[in-house]
Amino acid sequence: MLLASCLLLLGLAAASSASRRTSVSAPSVLPDCLGKPTVKPSEVILACADAGLGVRAISWLGWGSALAAGVGTAFANDCTPNCAAGHFHSYQAVLILRGAQRCGTKLAYKTATVAIVGTPPTAFATPADATYPLRCAS
Repeated sequence: MLLASCLLLLGLAAASSASRRTSVSAPSVLPDCLGKPTVKPSEVILACADAGLGVRAISWLGWGSALAAGVGTAFANDCTPNCAAGHFHSYQAVLILRGAQRCGTKLAYKTATVAIVGTPPTAFATPADATYPLRCAS
């Protein structure tokens, strides 16, 4: 169900990006783990403390409107037997950015949602698990 919802959002984001006019009220940046604004990053880390969760090799299909969407490779540390000794696993994924917040003088996306293609790992098991806040530097 999450994948179907995200694919629908992905289609809407791509369509709105193709047909939209430039809007000053739409986000144009994404805060990285340090809260610094970035534009169309190729990698987004979602677990900033240990970089154990994120999406890399992102190809952006839509950017600069209410929704941004990209496809890439999600990665997650299984933390077995613990996070320091855990193993990383990779999954095909869709990344959806939405919401808006001020990062200094720029309008930035506020949340990132990851939809795994196929069976998701525990880190992305439910919509609540798969949505992450993006924080700006204060």
